[in-house]
Amino acid sequence: MDNKKCIITISREFGSGGRLIGKRLAEKMGVPYYDKELLDRIAEESGFCREMMEEAEKKAKNSFLYSLMSAMGTGEAGPDSLSLNERFFLAQFDTIKKIADEGSCVIVGRCADYILRGMPEATNVFIYAEEADKIRRAVEEYGVPEDSVKKMMKDTDKARANYYAYHTGRKWGEHVNYHLAMDSGYLEIEDIVDLIIKYTEVKINRLESL
Repeated sequence: MDNKKCIITISREFGSGGRLIGKRLAEKMGVPYYDKELLDRIAEESGFCREMMEEAEKKAKNSFLYSLMSAMGTGEAGPDSLSLNERFFLAQFDTIKKIADEGSCVIVGRCADYILRGMPEATNVFIYAEEADKIRRAVEEYGVPEDSVKKMMKDTDKARANYYAYHTGRKWGEHVNYHLAMDSGYLEIEDIVDLIIKYTEVKINRLESL
């Protein structure tokens, strides 16, 4: 993209191939890729245990319990009164902001679209697919057992939606939160990557001309 700063965030439904798309996108653009790697960096910079952060995110599949845990601080005033979940999210917020300031990259998940909202260099993408396509990909490419794939799909997306709603006040997957939403079931990953790159180029050029 002619050395222009470009940050692409990928939000995705389970089984839609969003992680694969994000990884290939970063490879083709020649920029850093952050997915699970982001947790390692948050842990390194904040001192939080990666396993604890992963466990907190998984618990979001029960919105009531997650909200309850997130609301339970120490009862004191100031930053130390925040719950562990809230402190995890603030550490994530700071790390994603820092990564975006460093230069072009691709970030998968972690509410990055919300955290970088309003940033001209950021393009927010949501990847979804029809249920049959997601099941096929989850079984064939992710290795998920066929008899448990529907439950895993439902639980994972529910946790993502609850986590996103709690921390952003927005609805996960709603089109107004993204620049581009795509059904991954009709195109090959390479074609989707090319479309995202083309869209991002047009978006950046248009912003520069305003």
